Amino acid sequence: MSDEKSMTRREALKKMGVVAAGIGLGIGGVNAADVLGLSEKEEKHRKMKVLAINGSSRKDGNTADMLNLVLGELEKEGYETEHIQLAGNTINPCKACFACAGKKNCVFSDDIFQELYRKMTEADAIILGSSTYSADVSSTLKAVIERASVVSDTNPGMFRHKIGGAVAVARRAGVMNTIDTINHFFLNKEMFVAGSTYWNIVYGRLPGEAMKDEEGVANMKNLGQNIAWILNKIK
Repeated sequence: MSDEKSMTRREALKKMGVVAAGIGLGIGGVNAADVLGLSEKEEKHRKMKVLAINGSSRKDGNTADMLNLVLGELEKEGYETEHIQLAGNTINPCKACFACAGKKNCVFSDDIFQELYRKMTEADAIILGSSTYSADVSSTLKAVIERASVVSDTNPGMFRHKIGGAVAVARRAGVMNTIDTINHFFLNKEMFVAGSTYWNIVYGRLPGEAMKDEEGVANMKNLGQNIAWILNKIK
């Protein structure tokens, strides 16, 4: 190992030791952001997470584009984000067995729901997005909402005081029902619902078309800014 690499490693270990000592012993004047070189925003928000779930049946389509716009605004403010696309996955419907009571998650592990639900409960803000199918959310996202509702009903308070944001995409009609379905889940779980300058909807059919909806694009960016503002207030 070269001296340069060896010194770099020693310096990194030294910095880690200083931070650990400062936190563990409560030594005044030790700032993790200064020692590790974090920006002020990164230090401020490094533990707050935002999860976006894309219910569209098409991966990397218009719904993904809109969710990325929202997340982009949050990333500018230093928040940790994750974007999960459900396309290609099957989420089984709720069996209404209520075996989840007291377990804080679904007892069935034959799909991705358990991991998805864990991520939802760990997030400080949840953004649910869907294309519009038969004037509502996709069947996949609907299954997520229904199972998450039952698990949280039998284990009260798991989503209390988290922030929720709804995103909907449509070719033409039915999009308000999509927004309502998502917001009803948020409101029924004691969450704070973020809005924008208008309904959080955009119009587009083919991939990329929604990006041409200038008002919708501006709406999504503003939604991200509003979620960031609320996160900053409740941190």
